[in-house]
Amino acid sequence: MKLSVVIVNYNVKYFLEQCLHSVEVAIQGLDAEIFVVDNNSVDGSVEMVREKFPSVRLFANKENTGFSKANNQAIRESNGEYVLLLNPDTVVESDTFIKSVEFMDSHPDAGGLGIKMVDGSGRFLPESKRGLPTPIVAFYKIFGLSALFPRSKVFGQYHLGYLDRNETHAVDVLAGAYMMLRRETLDKTGLLDETFFMYGEDIDLSYRITKAGYKNYYYPGARIIHYKGESTKKSSINYVFVFYNAMVIFARKHFSQKNARLFSFLIHIAIYLRAGISILHRILKRVLLPLLDALVIYSGSLLIVDYWESNVTYTFGGHYPPQFLFGLLPAYILIWLFAVHVAGGYDKPLSLRKIFTGIFAGTVAVLVLYALLPSGFRFSRAIIILAGAWGLISMTGIRLLLHLARFKSYRLGSNENRRFVISGNEEEAERVAELLRKSLMNPGFIGLVSAGEKPEANSAFIGSLTDIQEIIRIYKIDEVIFCARDIPAQKIIDTMSQLGERSVEFKIAPPESLSIIGSNSINTRGDLYVIEINSIVKVNNLRNKRLFDFGTALLLLPLSPLLMWAMKNPPGFILNLIRVLTGFRTWIGYGPAPAASSTLPHIRKGVLNPTDALSVSNLDTETILRLNMLYARDYKITNDINIFVRGFRSLGRKG
Repeated sequence: MKLSVVIVNYNVKYFLEQCLHSVEVAIQGLDAEIFVVDNNSVDGSVEMVREKFPSVRLFANKENTGFSKANNQAIRESNGEYVLLLNPDTVVESDTFIKSVEFMDSHPDAGGLGIKMVDGSGRFLPESKRGLPTPIVAFYKIFGLSALFPRSKVFGQYHLGYLDRNETHAVDVLAGAYMMLRRETLDKTGLLDETFFMYGEDIDLSYRITKAGYKNYYYPGARIIHYKGESTKKSSINYVFVFYNAMVIFARKHFSQKNARLFSFLIHIAIYLRAGISILHRILKRVLLPLLDALVIYSGSLLIVDYWESNVTYTFGGHYPPQFLFGLLPAYILIWLFAVHVAGGYDKPLSLRKIFTGIFAGTVAVLVLYALLPSGFRFSRAIIILAGAWGLISMTGIRLLLHLARFKSYRLGSNENRRFVISGNEEEAERVAELLRKSLMNPGFIGLVSAGEKPEANSAFIGSLTDIQEIIRIYKIDEVIFCARDIPAQKIIDTMSQLGERSVEFKIAPPESLSIIGSNSINTRGDLYVIEINSIVKVNNLRNKRLFDFGTALLLLPLSPLLMWAMKNPPGFILNLIRVLTGFRTWIGYGPAPAASSTLPHIRKGVLNPTDALSVSNLDTETILRLNMLYARDYKITNDINIFVRGFRSLGRKG
């Protein structure tokens, strides 16, 4: 056998499906086998592979054994002359494997091979070729010198930026996302070091390959798309600790004691530096806009108070007391901000309508609170109304300024009205268009683009892929979706690279799949459109669901000594109250249909479920699954209220 492809998967079902479709095309003409090692995914990956890819040899681990151990598990069972370690969040071209094998055949000194990788926008990924992370190289990388001088032979050694990305080179380190290895080399060097749980194992093996007398090659003649950062979020604190600790393990294993200590010292500086930056970035990202809103509203409100007390309330002298300025007024502002948050005013993309809704609801809440306060704390309704109006004006102005300044994270608009073109043959393009219509509430425009020659005048197409630049300009397209069944990966990558300078996003629709996948960022997986089951996982729905859970549990808690006797299981009711308050349970979850877990978006385990809204018992599995899908697709807070009321006596249910 010529080639064994090994893919280790962990909770990236839809990316894995797309990857396997491309792999099955790429192995045609080769004597090859495919292994998938699943590290105890809970997203239905195993069921998907068994159903859609029966020829794949699947290992379904009952625990997450780590990247190295899982790869070794398949390598030991493989028979190929060459072994390819491939990430699940990749798409390979149809001739990628053939070109890679031909290169290895013609270069007997090659122990390992890496190829050109591009991201979900067609941009070259610099980690396609890397140097050995010696202490000095690590220093340049950690302190940003490699980023400032990427093409320098001194500072740019981490990504070897001084080497032409379009030429073949011998390199120090291969990327684990696509790592083709000669069986003969593995027999000499040994398999992946299982001391590395994740990260660092590719550097370690690459180094051992060169020490064994072989070369690692970077070969740009073959390409893959790598949705970099999908399996693991590289902005996370966990990533920082795991990745840099892997570097310490590598240094202790291969460097002298002196160099290993120096490397370890630099790495620990990097860990705390990067972790600190990561924490600060996450905090700022969450609180920056609310904090800015609070400061602007409070500053404006103080001016309003100053004017009102000088010209209306205290015309003959006097001031509002400190408890109003520094107690009640900030409390009112917090109520407004909380109301805006509940209304979705901080969800992305930003919405001015939600700001208005939140300020209006918050003003009503403040006025109600004002009426309930003792007379000594009721200072002025007029100030409340004027401050609320200022809050609306200032928050609207801040968002308009951020939008006009083109800050990507603070754009105004709506994802639901995005404009799409779908490229493929008519039947498949129509299928994907229907999937898109069902998974989005109100797409602004969906146009079909022929994958081949210019379409006939009376066809459903608005043009062909050769005219895609003009189509994007004329129809103001936000997103291009490629039908993988009809368009080769080579053409998809070429088109993405061609359009790379335009502010347009790209996605790929695998054949016979209910998903459309894409990513343009290392820190976000981008939008994932899945037919019929998007609604419940929207940010505002998850927030409202949690608010309903917390609010009702908080109300029921003081009444629980009385209410528990109305329950079918009184002790269970108290326990469930605590579970819901602490976030370990939700009042309403999915019904007990085993097959549902592989297709529905993840939510907390529920005490009640959609079947509790019915008076019928002993429902069959298919009906329960359908009810679960309807609940997930068409989620409304009123659905939770209805199920909660109808199943009230079952709030003590075990499970």
